[in-house]
Amino acid sequence: MAGMSDLSSSPRPSPQPRTAYAAFRSISTRWMDNDVYGHVNNVVYYSWFDTAVNAYLIEQGALDIHAGGTIGLVVETQCNYFAPLAFPQKVDAGIRVARLGGSSVRYEVGLFAQGEPLTAAAGHFVHVYVDRQTRRPVPLPQQLRDALQPLLRS
Repeated sequence: MAGMSDLSSSPRPSPQPRTAYAAFRSISTRWMDNDVYGHVNNVVYYSWFDTAVNAYLIEQGALDIHAGGTIGLVVETQCNYFAPLAFPQKVDAGIRVARLGGSSVRYEVGLFAQGEPLTAAAGHFVHVYVDRQTRRPVPLPQQLRDALQPLLRS
């Protein structure tokens, strides 16, 4: 079990404050989000990541989900959990961009129980932007770059 020591030697991430994020979206939990343990199941958090980021991009006019020539494909994702969330509860999803590459973007999302100062969960995903037809990477369209610039945090 050589790999186990690698996991325990890295410092555990800690909750983030609201000020670490550039934009927010409120999300309502649903009855079906809770699992048998009485809290939101871990897979739902990834759905919230997608919801927060893609809603922002659509609202900014940077993503046309039906006819746009460029689409983002998730190539990496990760999440750390700090406190449980449960139905019925409102969640605030904070988003930021940690890296803006030539054809990829690293989005970071913090999930907050409404009114709480620190993240209940925080994670990231990386989109590689590709041509809708060929699925080959393409440079980020200028409209997308312009929409992401205000979210950029180091």
